[in-house]
Amino acid sequence: MAEPRFLQLSEVAEELAVSDSQVYHMVRSGELPAIKIGGRGQWRVERVRLEEYIARKYAETAEWVQSNPLIDKE
Repeated sequence: MAEPRFLQLSEVAEELAVSDSQVYHMVRSGELPAIKIGGRGQWRVERVRLEEYIARKYAETAEWVQSNPLIDKE
């Protein structure tokens, strides 16, 4: 069965192992692209956008690790 194209914020939170409120903040701040649909303005995150976000976070983390090497305290 194919994965759904759009995810609810609660589903995104589950995939990222964070709270629903953290995902809501990521969406509202523009950090994670999402759309509002329907008369009640429900948020949806396209799966491809979530995967792009994850890839971007891996790249940012790798850059941070390079800039902040772990120093052994011997």
